[in-house]
Amino acid sequence: MSRTDDIFRPALTGKKIPIISLDNKWYKLMAGIEHTPEMKELEDKLKELLKRQGKINSELKEIKKQKAELMEDIVGVMDSENSDEKQEEYKKKIDECNVKMDKYQDELLDLPKEINEVNMELMLDTMEICYDIIQENTDRIKEIADWITNVRIELKKNVVRKQECELKNQQMYSYMHDIFGAEVIDIFDMKYNPEENPLK
Repeated sequence: MSRTDDIFRPALTGKKIPIISLDNKWYKLMAGIEHTPEMKELEDKLKELLKRQGKINSELKEIKKQKAELMEDIVGVMDSENSDEKQEEYKKKIDECNVKMDKYQDELLDLPKEINEVNMELMLDTMEICYDIIQENTDRIKEIADWITNVRIELKKNVVRKQECELKNQQMYSYMHDIFGAEVIDIFDMKYNPEENPLK
């Protein structure tokens, strides 16, 4: 069983999930992250479904308007010549409108479910890819944190070593100066003089 099936899907069950391709936050989340071919396919499919839904809604609106006009036309020709013929023609067009409306409304009933299914798959793929990146980053963070800790320990050790060397030089310089005197020390060409050239 994949992580998607045993962890992510149950976590999203019953949750109201925004339509990803309409959510600007999703694009910000995925900025700089390469989409898998599956994600691209799902994203394209989701956009097509939403486009189709929008188109059907527009078509339905137009057909309803057309039907209303035809109904008015029927009333308008009731007392005219060829009334029956014209009414029959309008009724035929109204029937055509009803057939189209039924077809579109049936499709509109199915589309939300299909949109939600594709959206869910895209959300699961998003969670999968983000989970992997977070895990990689977490491993990298730990690796860098360990490196920083080790460097700090080494740094502290080297600071102590440096201070020990400086103290030893100071002591030796002082003893040699006291024992041999300044002139002899000059002959030794001492390069370390804590008063003239203190190490920082």
